[in-house]
Amino acid sequence: MDEHAVVVVGGGPTGLMLAGELGLAGIDVVVVERRAGQDLVGSRAGGLHARTIEVLDQRGIADRFLAEGTTAQVAGFAGVPLDISDFPTRHPYGLALWQEHIERILADWVRELGVPVRYGNEVAGLAQDDAGVDVELSGGRRLRARYLVGCDGGRSVVRRTVGVPFPGWDPTTSSLLAEVELTEEPDWGIHQDGVGKHAFRRPEDGGPVGVMVTERHVLSGREPTLRDLRDALVAVYGTDYGAHSPVWITRFTDMTRQAASYRIGRVLLAGDAAHVHAPDGGQGLNTGVQDAVNLGWKMAQVLEGVSPERLLDSYHAERHPVTARVLRTTMAQVALRRPDERIRAVTDTIAELLSMDEPRRRYAAMMSGLDIHYDLGAGHPLLGRRMPDLDLRTADGPTPVYRLLHEARPVLLDLGTPGGIGVGAWADRVRLVTAVHRGSWELPVLGPVPAPTAVLVRPDGHVAWVGDGSTSGLEAALTTWFGPPPGARALSGDRTGRAP
Repeated sequence: MDEHAVVVVGGGPTGLMLAGELGLAGIDVVVVERRAGQDLVGSRAGGLHARTIEVLDQRGIADRFLAEGTTAQVAGFAGVPLDISDFPTRHPYGLALWQEHIERILADWVRELGVPVRYGNEVAGLAQDDAGVDVELSGGRRLRARYLVGCDGGRSVVRRTVGVPFPGWDPTTSSLLAEVELTEEPDWGIHQDGVGKHAFRRPEDGGPVGVMVTERHVLSGREPTLRDLRDALVAVYGTDYGAHSPVWITRFTDMTRQAASYRIGRVLLAGDAAHVHAPDGGQGLNTGVQDAVNLGWKMAQVLEGVSPERLLDSYHAERHPVTARVLRTTMAQVALRRPDERIRAVTDTIAELLSMDEPRRRYAAMMSGLDIHYDLGAGHPLLGRRMPDLDLRTADGPTPVYRLLHEARPVLLDLGTPGGIGVGAWADRVRLVTAVHRGSWELPVLGPVPAPTAVLVRPDGHVAWVGDGSTSGLEAALTTWFGPPPGARALSGDRTGRAP
């Protein structure tokens, strides 16, 4: 039996991102993936939102993705484009890049970190005890891990095996996506009728035709066939255009479900294994990657003995509400695209509202992930939100904030009087950086916020504590997020003053 600290089940974007996070921390992690190799058959997600690009920038790998994709304004709600070009971020755009390329780039990064990805291994069973998890693979091989994370998609074997409830809503619509050969030329482009949206994409260099067709009757729960595709085309167009020789066929629905708990003992869930919803808005892959970044550093600290195991409970507490909002948002968008004149009147009204600046900013920040706010209590507007990627002046010269997060370690930024604050007993866990920032502090939607004198930034880029001239509350924040101090030494600096 092979033993590891963590087994990640699923080698998609969520699983690979989590493996990279754990690999950065030096954790013994292995990924098991049921596919025979990295190749991804079929169309999946088509891009990254701004916050996900920021997350990749925090690890120093965003340029790898930007070099292969096309930057564009990809945020939208119910078909209404939402421009974020005026947002306070280094990446005021999305990135058009198919999932197969996203996975390949992540897999290369994970490989560089020395994390093994074992393809052709499907989980056949698992059992956990107080000390770890035993995993049985389809070929008879067995693994033992202290923790297991299911990143194995909407039909997650991990979730079903441990019996996590998956409440939500059954599908009300289903569509087929395919690449096939046609003997008849179709009417190219996007069409809509009383059934739904349909489309034909012209082939490149004489290749297969891209087809999307909404099915007249909702189907789910089994792999689609060429017969399904032909029947759906006949129902809409009266002909199947001689569809044959499919490269791939897949089905998507608006089924909407969320795991009741993201953690059951030593088994955790992330990505589609924890939540499924319609593809409207392009939230799925991005939400999963951000799940991984929230969980990775916490699991690493627990495994290293730095933090108590209860830190893992904050993963569910923070990410479950974020995804619950995503689910509601996607359901609203599905409802607004129904082929009904009354619904179309509502959609037109929504479009008119979103053309106004304030609603546009609010919804664009939500759809791009730039407004995510973890509830860390009352205080400065920065608390619980993403740290802006400010241009700092440090002893090492000009430094963007996100460059300081490349190693996935927490950072305490001293932005006030040099030497007025310190990390004390946490010096081996938290990097102290003395810096100067000249300029305003601005957050999406909220606008300008008061400039702090110090900021404690978690490895996931979210702010855990904000200083206003004192260190009040700093020790508590350090203890909560980065474990109790190894000694009883007090932090340096002024310990008086009101809490931020």
